[in-house]
Amino acid sequence: MALPGFDLAGFVTATLAEDMGAGGDRTSAAVIPADARLTAVMASRDDVVVAGLDIAAAFFRALDPDVAIEVLVADGSRAAPGTALLRIAGNARALLTAERSALNTVQHLTGIATLTRAYVDAIAGTGAVLLDTRKTLPGLRLLEKYATRMGGATNHRLRLDDGVMIKDNHIAVAGGVDAAVRAAKAAGLTGVVVEVDRIDQIAPALAAGADRLLLDNMAPATLREAVALIAGRVPTEASGGVNLSTIRAIAETGVTFISVGRITQSAPAADIGLDFA
Repeated sequence: MALPGFDLAGFVTATLAEDMGAGGDRTSAAVIPADARLTAVMASRDDVVVAGLDIAAAFFRALDPDVAIEVLVADGSRAAPGTALLRIAGNARALLTAERSALNTVQHLTGIATLTRAYVDAIAGTGAVLLDTRKTLPGLRLLEKYATRMGGATNHRLRLDDGVMIKDNHIAVAGGVDAAVRAAKAAGLTGVVVEVDRIDQIAPALAAGADRLLLDNMAPATLREAVALIAGRVPTEASGGVNLSTIRAIAETGVTFISVGRITQSAPAADIGLDFA
């Protein structure tokens, strides 16, 4: 899996330390013989789009370097209920101790990928591209944005230094759309995205040099008017008030992109279990 800039080893170590505490897994140490071995299968219990299996494997390897792991389904693939996703065989104590950390991660990321795919499917054929946002859990952004990619979305900004976006609060403080955009351009910034929530903000934003317009919380009829006014001069992005019931109508207005915070903020954990033999 490609996660540039993500410290997987550090994440695994910190997560296991959080779960094990200073005393470790006292239950497994007391109940399970030190040399006992187990085999287990991680399986889906619902229709899902898989994400995070390599991270799950890293948890088990951290506690049992000799564990045998077979990843059975590629991240980004659909899996029906009952599909075996991962097969492991190794030290019983290690597998039982790592189980919850591995499952929590896969359930969370697969939940995001699954919800994302539902949004992608909802706009199929419209030409609109689904974007994620920075509405992610602290410390988990790279993982959550990986999951949205597995679901078929395109990553928006990873960080504040990853792009320039002038939002409503910037505009309010700067003294208007025109002033905010001109200040950004004067600072030598390129790829300037400007949020507008009214039709009358479009002309001054374009005149000042906006490179993309984010059309915020506009109804489909207003979006159509905005897209017609912009007339292809810059890409357009719809945002705000987007859900599975509204996204198709939004996509059919002709916007270039649709950004959705819900795919990371509101995705339920996928129903995935680990069954031991």
